[in-house]
Amino acid sequence: MKYNRINVIGLGNLLYGDEGFGVVALERFRELPGFPSSVHCIDGGTQGIYLLDYIESCDAVIVFDALIPLDYERRVYVYRNDELPAFIHRKMSSHQMGLSEMLGVARLHGKLPREVVLIGVPPCELELTIGLSPEISLLLPEAVEQARALVNAWLAES
Repeated sequence: MKYNRINVIGLGNLLYGDEGFGVVALERFRELPGFPSSVHCIDGGTQGIYLLDYIESCDAVIVFDALIPLDYERRVYVYRNDELPAFIHRKMSSHQMGLSEMLGVARLHGKLPREVVLIGVPPCELELTIGLSPEISLLLPEAVEQARALVNAWLAES
């Protein structure tokens, strides 16, 4: 199965501590050498619906985000395709479209990527501060490695 375009999207707000996990993870992923031009890194920040085209325009998408509820274990969670939680809630305001809604719209349009992967961690600190907490910083290498392994597997299939 050929993957002509793979998008890796980082979601989050860098001004709220661990809420910025997705963007920081994307920055680390972007530093990895050797990916071809078919792999695109998108800093999605808190753009909501404006990211829909990045989901609909690819064969596979990985989304980094801090969205697991606080009472979960502090570890990296990887959800693929049918494993994705039915409702992924992460909005900075009631006017934004969240990831669940965007995936639903892509499905309705018949443009859902063949592979959809969510890599997330439970936030520790969500205060107005720049930088990840030490606990979440320790999880970054594993999250980035999970994404690297997936992208390399997809590229090997192409």
